[in-house]
Amino acid sequence: MTTAKRKRMPRAEREQQMIAVAEQVFTERGYASASMDEIAELVGVSKPMLYEYFHSKEGLLLACIRQSRAALREVTAQATLGATSAEDALRKGLLAFFVFIRERREAWSLLRQEMALIGTSATNEIEETRRQQTDLITALLNDHLDAGDTVQAEASAEIVVGACERLAIWCERFPEMTPEKATGYAMEVIWTGLSQRAI
Repeated sequence: MTTAKRKRMPRAEREQQMIAVAEQVFTERGYASASMDEIAELVGVSKPMLYEYFHSKEGLLLACIRQSRAALREVTAQATLGATSAEDALRKGLLAFFVFIRERREAWSLLRQEMALIGTSATNEIEETRRQQTDLITALLNDHLDAGDTVQAEASAEIVVGACERLAIWCERFPEMTPEKATGYAMEVIWTGLSQRAI
């Protein structure tokens, strides 16, 4: 990484720059080893300015996770718009997820480092990410499947989220694994059960 030269820019743009650099440092060093001094230097601002924006290292981490969560929701929600069937919606949503974790490796790394973040507010934020995706999938199931009662739909969504999270971690061991192939593996298992409730 190279140190950025400080230049005047709008607050929102500067904040995004800080988050982008912090995301990279947290991923490379791990949260515990990451230094606010290093992040400030790489951004090209003073450490007090970094604290002015985020108040603490944990506050900066939370900002990174919240931004990643929003980006994940956007891509998965957009992917399912206009789906022609339950199978189509699920396949498109899963593909969007696997593309996201490949193209946004730093963001995904933050979302999966839960064990390293125990004792921080980040664990709640990561669980909120799962909740967000579960809510999205529950809505999808209710729209496209005979989902039965609400509890059944939510249970199915939890299974999809948990299975895909584990599959995504497994995929990291295989650099040649494409999002399309991962989606195919997930659909082969998940859709087998859900297809029985297709309308």
